[in-house]
Amino acid sequence: MKIISWNVNGVRAAVKKGLVGFIEKESPDMLALQEVKSSESIQHIELQKLRYIQYINPAVKKGYSGTMILTREKPLSVLNGIGMKEFDNEGRVQTLEFKNFYFINTYFPNSQRDLKRLNYKLDFDTAFMSYADKLKRQKPLVVCGDMNVAHEDIDIARPKENSNNAGFTKAERDWMTSFLSHGFIDTYRYFHKNDVKYSWWSYRFNARKKNIGWRIDYFIVTTDIVNKVLGSDIMSDVDGSDHAPIVLNLKL
Repeated sequence: MKIISWNVNGVRAAVKKGLVGFIEKESPDMLALQEVKSSESIQHIELQKLRYIQYINPAVKKGYSGTMILTREKPLSVLNGIGMKEFDNEGRVQTLEFKNFYFINTYFPNSQRDLKRLNYKLDFDTAFMSYADKLKRQKPLVVCGDMNVAHEDIDIARPKENSNNAGFTKAERDWMTSFLSHGFIDTYRYFHKNDVKYSWWSYRFNARKKNIGWRIDYFIVTTDIVNKVLGSDIMSDVDGSDHAPIVLNLKL
């Protein structure tokens, strides 16, 4: 099973930049998108030929946030949100249940400039951890998405300069450490212990060309299925967004 996750920074813009051709080329079994900024499915004849089922969880606010999953296998159940209105209004979590695992697509809040949304982010972090902990008692989990945090110094080009900035505060990084300690594995770091590779670059200062980036997009699995993971990587050469897609290969 090949799964790709990508923060597309607007699905309509991504389609114009070649998203459908990317899907045709890579042919994932599932594609999880974040920050889709739309409540509409992707209307394209090639996707119909590829027989993807599309599930959308839009934000109440138009043109903002939102998540989407394209899957070839029909899930046993589909759930939008985590049961908390203050977070679910922003369309940040989708859960698909399959026979052997739950698949969660998530777009974590950004704590923003001057950390004006840090408390909201940390509240979401806590709520998401509780939600994931409950689910993993039933089946293994595969969690993916833009988690808006670079966990360790190796995950960011300039750690010292960003130590108090959104996405690299001690509180956010400590939460990630705590989350992983609950029986979760960061699959990229599992396979690439010392590799320096990023998944997001600012549009400013030619950051992507200079590779001044952050690794804030993740595939995370529960420890009970990490032995089923064949590989995890960042597709850093793929354009179309300020994020690169990430890919996970599973044998389930």
